[in-house]
Amino acid sequence: MDSAKITDLLSVGEPDGVSPDDPRVAGLAGLAAQMGAAPPTRDAPVREVMARLGDNWSALILKVLATGTFRHATLRRVIGALAAEGDISQRMLTLRLRALERDGFVLREAQPTVPPRVCYTLTPLGTALTAEFDRLLAWIEAHEAEIERARLG
Repeated sequence: MDSAKITDLLSVGEPDGVSPDDPRVAGLAGLAAQMGAAPPTRDAPVREVMARLGDNWSALILKVLATGTFRHATLRRVIGALAAEGDISQRMLTLRLRALERDGFVLREAQPTVPPRVCYTLTPLGTALTAEFDRLLAWIEAHEAEIERARLG
């Protein structure tokens, strides 16, 4: 998106219009360039991974798996004990694990036993994502008081 189009978009409804020197124009032009020629589709990794980290369960699943390998039932019990929401259903855990596996963050290993024994662990990509997520969590915790003050208005 070029600067003229951005200026036009920002000018709508503004009685005096918007100057091409407005710092928002350069910022939005940079953002548009970063996003590429076409905006990310709904199933683009950048959108799906961010949404996944914001759902009720995936971030906690990643954090738990960062501590080691778990069988499905054990993982479900641990998550239920740690989550403010309480227990996670077997179906929801399975759906979240499949999505995390599809994205390459979780490895599902079925051992050839009767009955089959299935374990879940983080992949190197999942470990790297969890490290970045930990940085975000640390930032949130460091700014928690400011966020709470802003919420109070």
